[in-house]
Amino acid sequence: MKVLHVIPSLDPKSGGMSQAVRTLVAGLHSQDIQNDVVTLDEPTAGYIKDSSIIVHALGKGSGPWCYNKALYPWLVGNLPNYDRVIVHGLWQYPGFALFKAVKEVKVEYYVMPHGMLDPYFQRSNGRRWKALRNTVYWQFIERHVVNSADGLMFTCEEEKRLALEPFSPYKPKKEVVVGLGVDQPPVKSSEMMDLFYACYPELRDNKYILFLSRIHEKKGVDMLVEGYREMVRQLIENDPRAVVPRLLIAGPGLETPYGRQILKQVDNAPGLRDYIIFPGMLSGDMKWAAYYGAGAFILPSHQENFGIAVVEALACSKPVLISNQVNIHREISAAQAAVVADDTPQGTYKLLKYWSQMSAEVKGRMERNARYVYEKHFAVEPAMQRIIEALKLKDKKHGPVTA
Repeated sequence: MKVLHVIPSLDPKSGGMSQAVRTLVAGLHSQDIQNDVVTLDEPTAGYIKDSSIIVHALGKGSGPWCYNKALYPWLVGNLPNYDRVIVHGLWQYPGFALFKAVKEVKVEYYVMPHGMLDPYFQRSNGRRWKALRNTVYWQFIERHVVNSADGLMFTCEEEKRLALEPFSPYKPKKEVVVGLGVDQPPVKSSEMMDLFYACYPELRDNKYILFLSRIHEKKGVDMLVEGYREMVRQLIENDPRAVVPRLLIAGPGLETPYGRQILKQVDNAPGLRDYIIFPGMLSGDMKWAAYYGAGAFILPSHQENFGIAVVEALACSKPVLISNQVNIHREISAAQAAVVADDTPQGTYKLLKYWSQMSAEVKGRMERNARYVYEKHFAVEPAMQRIIEALKLKDKKHGPVTA
């Protein structure tokens, strides 16, 4: 069996969807399913040239729609080589190109929205024009892409539930929750930790709080800085000798207008720069060392379909402090591995205050629960089995289905 994945970009800086596709490809490969990816990236990009998976990079798409005239003829010419196709994400040209191509070459195709049917995007005050655009686009194009697909695959139950709300007519042929597995982290080593602490020696003996994601308005970084400022103020006011857990805000986006706003917000608060570190985007051993060294992971997002970084933290036995807009919060809080609050400034402060007042015993118990919930809900192999079943890629008795 051979599966084609269609995605606008595999650039790691583009967000969690690119990492999800990489994990999905590796997981299916481990189950003897062949995978190719077609993407609108430049073939000379380092993340394409260094990729271990087969990527057909057709060149950068133009505009927010990511239009590339080479994609449609490529699909028509190559779809006969594949048994199933998954298009990742919505609202851009790759989905429409696949919808058109399937009219010419019959093949089963599935849509994995990755949260892009969440009503947040239609209701957010800062997205009114985009919401209107999406409503029009749905009526003319996207409803056909979605409703003509052989199925929609969701990463969690909450994503599936929320997809019912924003658009009509919404009549997918099949809906299935497949989850999204996250790879086991590398084993913690003294080498990775020494490398990390050599760069950030002030963190060696400090159980800091880690934010690791894009520096973006949707992630609630402004609320995090404000909530952290208030936590620091109260800790020092109650005990001038208190050990204050530092805040490590890691991720791309500091060069954006929002990123510059965050830096200004920190600089305008007297003394706060002494406690917050901005290392930029971390990868490889540096990323995993950041997880392992942290006391807790925090993500106060206004909308988070799955949250790969949240699950990576759980896999490293780290409790998570998250908003109730992270769609997997119910599974994690049920296992007592999370503190959950509203995606508001007050809610974000409550996350930090609750954590700062928690006993070492309770924190230790949450660490054990974190690893448990990862293995139960978010490990790769169970998710791959659900995806294989959804795509009908294997016969239960005889293994891979032959074309």
